[in-house]
Amino acid sequence: MIEPKEFYRKLDSLLNQINMIKSGSDFLYTIVNELGKTFGNDLHIGRGRIYEKNGDEYVLVSPLSQLEKIDIEAILFINSNVVQSILISKTYIFDNPFFDPGIKDIPQKEYAIPAAIVVNNQEQNWILFFELKSGWVREEIEFCLNAVRAVLNYRLLSESIKNEYEQAFLIQKSLLPTSPPKIPGYQIAGRSQQAELVGGDIFDYYKFNEEEFGFCIGDASGHGMPAALMARDAIIGLRMGLENQMKMVHTLKKLNRVIYQSVYSTRFISLFYAEMETNGTLFYVNAGHPSPIMVSHNDVTELESTGLVFGALPEIELRRSYIEIHPASVLVLFTDGIVERQNTIGEEFGLALLKDVIIKNKDLDAEQILNAIFFDANKFGNERKWKDDATIVVIKRIV
Repeated sequence: MIEPKEFYRKLDSLLNQINMIKSGSDFLYTIVNELGKTFGNDLHIGRGRIYEKNGDEYVLVSPLSQLEKIDIEAILFINSNVVQSILISKTYIFDNPFFDPGIKDIPQKEYAIPAAIVVNNQEQNWILFFELKSGWVREEIEFCLNAVRAVLNYRLLSESIKNEYEQAFLIQKSLLPTSPPKIPGYQIAGRSQQAELVGGDIFDYYKFNEEEFGFCIGDASGHGMPAALMARDAIIGLRMGLENQMKMVHTLKKLNRVIYQSVYSTRFISLFYAEMETNGTLFYVNAGHPSPIMVSHNDVTELESTGLVFGALPEIELRRSYIEIHPASVLVLFTDGIVERQNTIGEEFGLALLKDVIIKNKDLDAEQILNAIFFDANKFGNERKWKDDATIVVIKRIV
């Protein structure tokens, strides 16, 4: 029996290694080997091997070089009593010396008790087998294997979730426009700064023909994956409706019904959608979104709400409004992450400062105006991490 302090010291070191070892195809092999190196002599445990679930079978995936050329069964069937006992218990020590479900022939002079643990992530399942030689102590083995199984499962699950978030990030990034459309007489720029890996802010552009284009900005309630799901639904829903050449209000009402019925995403999203004629006539619907700001010379106009946020009710009333965008005018769309950006004493960047930045930089091009807003808002927040998603779209008419 190993001295308790030494046992806990070694176990703590092994568990730290599980968290530190680089992920890869040989990750589990490395852990199995490290367990044998760490506790082979003290706990009389070794000769580890790995079976990976494949349909109704568990298939041996350990390199044979690790198994000292013993005669190993390559497949264990999931419906066998042995495998079922392991899957139910998660950590299982067999009672019969000289029996191992994976070894075809164990010399009778070798005392060996098999032990197994089940580890898994969201997509895959493995059984890790070990052999216990004469002198092992059940309490020590169970404590060690249970601890290793718990930490391994947490590591595998964490990486699986992280990978899903990274995939969601790539999907969401692919949905947002990489560059604005080229519209004669206009400059367009847009950017989204997310508070987390994925977020609920959206913006998009639509070019219908040579004389008309559209754009939108939206903000789903909440953060993270639920908000990202809503953002995805809104972008795809709008694109599908507009591709079918549906009328503006009809498309948005239909989108509201889809969002209202949503289960796995957040339930509310504000949205500003507009269609611009190249002569400067802008038709828009503002569904509960922060009012975009238009600066024409030194006149400032806010494009106020024309209806409720999406998702609040199954049917909502939306009205279309319009405004004229004159040459040299700047229209800025934004989400509340910009104006609610706080400094160290809790003051918000606010609408007044946003207007000041736009007026001060209105003679610059659209991309420079966008950069100036983000720069000032970030500086106001002492360049700390953004607590809310922040998105800006700038439309500038130049002729």
